[in-house]
Amino acid sequence: MRLLARSTIAAALLFSTWAFGAHVGAAEAAPEGQMVWAFHVTLAPRWLDPAETESVATPFKILYALHDALVKPMPAGLNTPCLAESWSVSPDGTSYEFALRQGAKFHNGDPVTAEDVKFSFERYRGGAAKLLKDKVKELQVVDARRVRFLLKEPWPDFMTFYGTTAAGAGWIVPKKYVESVGEEGFKKAPIGAGPYRFVSFTPGVELVLEAFDGYWRKAPSVKRLVFRSVPDETTRAAALKRGEVDVAYFLTGPVAEEVRRTPGLKLVATRTNGVFFLDFIEQWDPKSPWYDQRVRLAASLAIDRKTVNEAEQLGFAGITGNIVPRAMEFAIPIDPHPYDPKRAKQLLTEAGYPSGFDGGELTPQPPYYSMAEAVSNYLGVIGIRTRVRTLERAAFLSSWGEKKLRGVVLGGTGAGGNAATRIELLATRGGRYAYGVLPEVEDLFQQQARELDRKKREALLHQIQRILHDRVVFAPIWENGFIRGVGPKVDEPALTLIPYYPYSAPYEDVRLKPR
Repeated sequence: MRLLARSTIAAALLFSTWAFGAHVGAAEAAPEGQMVWAFHVTLAPRWLDPAETESVATPFKILYALHDALVKPMPAGLNTPCLAESWSVSPDGTSYEFALRQGAKFHNGDPVTAEDVKFSFERYRGGAAKLLKDKVKELQVVDARRVRFLLKEPWPDFMTFYGTTAAGAGWIVPKKYVESVGEEGFKKAPIGAGPYRFVSFTPGVELVLEAFDGYWRKAPSVKRLVFRSVPDETTRAAALKRGEVDVAYFLTGPVAEEVRRTPGLKLVATRTNGVFFLDFIEQWDPKSPWYDQRVRLAASLAIDRKTVNEAEQLGFAGITGNIVPRAMEFAIPIDPHPYDPKRAKQLLTEAGYPSGFDGGELTPQPPYYSMAEAVSNYLGVIGIRTRVRTLERAAFLSSWGEKKLRGVVLGGTGAGGNAATRIELLATRGGRYAYGVLPEVEDLFQQQARELDRKKREALLHQIQRILHDRVVFAPIWENGFIRGVGPKVDEPALTLIPYYPYSAPYEDVRLKPR
């Protein structure tokens, strides 16, 4: 076995040294105070369990507090050693061995062991679960602090899927505890290895967590975190103004402007990995109007992305023609289709719909309802009549992933990784949100998964992105410019520490201002 790179060793040692020093320093002052987050979505019980992590960023706003992973995105980098202090890969690329961190423990005091790692992987059933398990031949417990993944063949994306927010398979739960309380018992009273431990949960409404002073990286400085569901945007902003919450997620248009003008409050926007797009899920049905590529192109040409961006996101979003964000590895920049309603109408006439047609339901990812209304109105101008259907966030993700939606989906995903992880999710046979697949895309995806030459692999992934654009499989709209409001008591909200991540993290770095 050999380490992946000398830089990995150095990073791991430097990180461990820094973490130890930070932990010692933090121990001098006990955590105090409370911070409250106003979430823009209802809190689903399954988000407390890493095994059910969807291939979106949403669950990680809880996982980063309650749980920990062997490797995960952190301020130090995309693949930062966490519960694993280091890892190595065999010369042939078919074996990955992780060395667990000495002293890492769960909230009940039990040490994190290799058995927990094996158990967590085997029970994982979330995003990309089938792909990961199809690639892994065997998971070996070498000893209490070492675990080895044996792959069926070299796979250059193993660490991308296992060690980023592309999936939740690398997040570890305590085997003994889960087996003793059962699956439902674990959701009701989860025990993790993260910086905060469970106190109480009102499903859909509120989650309360308390600082865990035994966290390996450093003791948190804030005593208590409260995650509160506040679906109405104006209510979130009002709570922020009154000081009832300290961070409010997802502010748009006039509400965001009002927060920006309010003394003592701060608006924090960041360009994230989240790309929003129209998913023409009925294009795979030859009897549907959406089957015709000209119809899908007409829909894309009908949308004035620039105007919607200014109205909804104050111009912070980055309009794009690609489902893969520019910041991701192996992405190519693709310009969006121009706003051209005249040409859009001509395409509909050529496709046999001179008077337009009933496009069915337009189901947006919650709570992007006003964005969906704007898109629906633009489609209506050229004759494509849609009806906006709203769902609760967890129900939407379940329905989308279980292939139960119809018409058009205004979808978005902010999961991390690279171009391959985004394509796998949306455009391959095993993709959680893929309602259909182009055979040439599937073939190219399988080729790139086996390709060890970086340049050749990059060329294959670029080819896939061009095909998806040229065939108008999706109509990308923008790279999300996620806007958050921060109250006057907060010194460090941890909203920009992990690049392109939309939520607060790592929570142990959150700080309140001194009283």
